[in-house]
Amino acid sequence: MGRREQASWTRARLGRAGPPLDLLTAHFDQHVYAPHAHDEFTVGVTVGGSEVIAYRGGHIHSYPGSIVVLDPGEMHTGGPAACDGYAYQALYADPSLLTDGILGGGLPHFRDPVLHDPELAAALRAAHSDISACPDPLEAESRLPWLLTALARRHSTARATGDVVPGAAGIARTVRDRLADELLDPPSLAALATDLGLSRYQLLRAFRTTVGVPPYAWLAQHRVARARGLLEAGLRPAEAAALVGFADQAHLTRWFRRVLGVTPAVYRNSVQDGAG
Repeated sequence: MGRREQASWTRARLGRAGPPLDLLTAHFDQHVYAPHAHDEFTVGVTVGGSEVIAYRGGHIHSYPGSIVVLDPGEMHTGGPAACDGYAYQALYADPSLLTDGILGGGLPHFRDPVLHDPELAAALRAAHSDISACPDPLEAESRLPWLLTALARRHSTARATGDVVPGAAGIARTVRDRLADELLDPPSLAALATDLGLSRYQLLRAFRTTVGVPPYAWLAQHRVARARGLLEAGLRPAEAAALVGFADQAHLTRWFRRVLGVTPAVYRNSVQDGAG
């Protein structure tokens, strides 16, 4: 492979003991895939250069910002469309992840495999990057199925279900309480949805509508609040991270800075200096 050619795979898990979902980050100068097919939907976002894909008896082209959706079982190839190569992020989604939130239960059909949707492309890229860096099961389950449902509802021929979830506030309160009670090993959203007689999409819809953020973001902020008390009591960031359920100190630091604007170490030193 050329000097700039690289590819890396990450396996995320959708919830505690949930099904896996693979993510690929790739940059190729010359590599051309042999004809092949996947059992899953291939959903990719082109981030640099341009790619040409042999698909459905013709050729399609993608450019930076394009979303490419390839159906399960469809033979295809992929390679650079120009001398500057191409770079993309892709995920390989079980078909069931695109049927939640649409009517009929059948597979969604995408007439156009190359889509222009800047908002959704940016959200897919952000989720892909964050989960590839730290494949937290609750974050993966909160973000990826939601975005895949949005993809099917916006761009496939399938009809969307209604957006109103009766009793949304009570659903959100129940989910929030369960996540807080099982802080160190939170249940999967699929399991919570089954307990409540809902689909995962309905649970996510109810929670986001009521709380304003998805479940993983609420839980991360709850963990930060708990970590603050531990840091104020003199614990080190690594100790606090383990006690509130973050994967490691780096995960705590990422969320601590998002919520409070400083690292846990800076916060700990500040409050201890103040106490002194």
